[in-house]
Amino acid sequence: MAIEKDKARIVSGVRWGRTLGSPVGIVVENRDWANWLSKMSPDMAHDGAMKAVTRPRPGHADLTGMMKYAHQDARNVLERSSARETTMRVAVGAVAKALLREFGVGVMGWVREIGGVSAGALKGTPTALFKKAEASDVRCPDPDASGKMMKAIDAAKKDGDSLGGIFEVTVTGCPPGLGSYAQRDRTLDGLLAGAMMSIQAMKGVEIGLGFDSARRPGSLVHDEIFYNPKKGYYRKANNAGGIEGGMSNGSDIVIRVAMKPIPTLYKPLRSVDTVTKKPFKASVERSDSCAVPAAAVVGEAAAAFVIAQAMCEKFGGDSMDEMKRNFDGYMKYIKSL
Repeated sequence: MAIEKDKARIVSGVRWGRTLGSPVGIVVENRDWANWLSKMSPDMAHDGAMKAVTRPRPGHADLTGMMKYAHQDARNVLERSSARETTMRVAVGAVAKALLREFGVGVMGWVREIGGVSAGALKGTPTALFKKAEASDVRCPDPDASGKMMKAIDAAKKDGDSLGGIFEVTVTGCPPGLGSYAQRDRTLDGLLAGAMMSIQAMKGVEIGLGFDSARRPGSLVHDEIFYNPKKGYYRKANNAGGIEGGMSNGSDIVIRVAMKPIPTLYKPLRSVDTVTKKPFKASVERSDSCAVPAAAVVGEAAAAFVIAQAMCEKFGGDSMDEMKRNFDGYMKYIKSL
């Protein structure tokens, strides 16, 4: 964070603030990349100045990646598997959010837990919670919990250790009917869960009550349905997290994701050298002690991309005007039911 001042630069597909219909090209450069031009050169002729990494880290892609692709140097694995890749997901997610805003759909995330320190009951609208999260160094809307989380991170860093946690993403204003019950590879919860689990270091996803729904009787899980001539169909509770039968139901979509601690430790765990087969302490790469706050931002982007895809699939069109006409017609139909 001390050296990487990332900035996205749009190089194609946009003119005067509006997309053209052609692919949108985005470039993000950081200040460190120039130091790796020779070390990661695609040319056969190189200076060979960089020693091969042969001490894989527990919990990382290093060893399995070396096995899968027959690499003798874990550097080939760790550079591509790095979460630095998520920089571009966030950039693309910003484009998806811009599309969603045209339809009144918002995507907001915050941290619920870090290293066993949990936020209290979060009260208020998603917009209000998001505003509080934006003002927190650890992206937690609970000021008291934020302070305790920061102390836990500082303690872990001092001890050469790392911490994981849980973040939450809420999608507001989502129309009912995105996703499908008829084709299981198009269920909205399945697509969102897959997108979240594709983020590096994520180990679990739940929607709405999630795992807690397995501990309750059905009468305390399923959201009762009501009708009002002005509001149409609605639910007073949202245990389903906005998704029923693989489809959005019109309530806020609520997703929680568990992130494991970063595998790079300054107090390395035991490993084995892949050349000598002798035990060693695992190698150390530049790393943070906790990346849960950053992961919450990546989670927003991942959710925004899935929802934007579902919106385009549902309402289609070759222009924003056409898509809005389709959307307005659908919403008028929904209100007439």
